[in-house]
Amino acid sequence: MKNIPERTCIGCNEKKDKSNLLRIVKSSDGNINIDNTGKLNGRGAYICKNIDCLEKAMKSKRLEKSFKMKIDLGIYNNLRGVIVGK
Repeated sequence: MKNIPERTCIGCNEKKDKSNLLRIVKSSDGNINIDNTGKLNGRGAYICKNIDCLEKAMKSKRLEKSFKMKIDLGIYNNLRGVIVGK
């Protein structure tokens, strides 16, 4: 039986299948990207494809804590667009 990788959502803090989550990556040069393939190099954080989880992550500044840097509002807007437009 194949092991299905699980990751924890930074919004709701629940473990879910990796394939059901959206990956956000901080590259070595400090850029933040949305990783649709799950293969980009860098530090990754995962969030549910749910607007409520994004709101919780923004309110608690979980993404900033994960990447140890200030997150621009434009990045949150891009995430919102990807989640709503899923």
